[in-house]
Amino acid sequence: MSSEPISQDDVAAVQRCEQAYGRIRDELAKVIVGQNDVVEQVLVAMFARGHALLEGVPGLAKTLLISSLSDALHLTFKRIQFTPDLMPSDVTGTEVIQEDPETRQRAYRFLPGPLFANLLLADEINRTPPKTQAAMLEAMQERQVSAGGSIHRLPDPFFVLATQNPLEQEGTYPLPEAQLDRFLLHIKVDYPSGAEEWDIARRVTTNQMGKIEACVTGDEIKAFQDLVRRVPVSDQVLGYAWALIRATRPGQPEAPDFVNKWAAWGAGPRGLLTLVTCAKARAILYGRYHASVADVQAVAKPALRHRIAGNYAAQANNLSSEDLIGMLLEAIPADKKYERPAA
Repeated sequence: MSSEPISQDDVAAVQRCEQAYGRIRDELAKVIVGQNDVVEQVLVAMFARGHALLEGVPGLAKTLLISSLSDALHLTFKRIQFTPDLMPSDVTGTEVIQEDPETRQRAYRFLPGPLFANLLLADEINRTPPKTQAAMLEAMQERQVSAGGSIHRLPDPFFVLATQNPLEQEGTYPLPEAQLDRFLLHIKVDYPSGAEEWDIARRVTTNQMGKIEACVTGDEIKAFQDLVRRVPVSDQVLGYAWALIRATRPGQPEAPDFVNKWAAWGAGPRGLLTLVTCAKARAILYGRYHASVADVQAVAKPALRHRIAGNYAAQANNLSSEDLIGMLLEAIPADKKYERPAA
């Protein structure tokens, strides 16, 4: 192992995390039908202390899922509906001049924007100009806002769950790679199954929606985030994640032929950190005390689909980054013995 063995206290904490995951799923099931993988990946991102981007066509309950999740957690929640006329100060907050009624002295006072919440829903983030999108960068990475020469810390925990619509790209502002990389996971929200869609129609049209009760506190979430850092990862699991990332980079000795042929660029070191951290977070969701190769494989697509880009040849062959990740998972052996490479 590359980390110290997990303590008995941490074993108990892992069990509490598994129980909390079950409670959250039970509460969300009162309103959300299906979407189990999406719920799992959102919670993985939260417990790994990261942000998530949800992408799907309209009507798949992306916004409802996030607002319902906020109801299940004891966290402050704000929503920003991004539009082309939204200004950075509308997101972060602004300074106003106030006069002291006694001294008549005027001074600037910072009025926090909707960014100052534990859980922020950035709805249709690709509909606002780059200037406003960039206002999110410092907050997402540094968890603070700089205004008027002062630094204002964001509450802890702090998560951004953003949504975007893959349709109607005219008049939108696609997120640049630098900002996409700030999102720990890029989660695809797919259509429900036939049985799930039947249940959705039955429950919604007959007003059979339940009321969600808060079941996990912010302090518990922070404890789970600290626990993730202590979860041990074997050299074998770390080596497998390392091999996956090295293989995504065209022109490198570890890159398979199909990567050299179809990839424009691959994942950086942040991709490896994401794979390992999210694998650890997924392990504790299921009550396990160490990350496995299966955990790495389970988070590979949401962790890498926005960190790998196909070239023109891939587009001509109708190959997406997700297709390349699937090919990588088949090409990189999970049972190979991995060791730290020589310096």
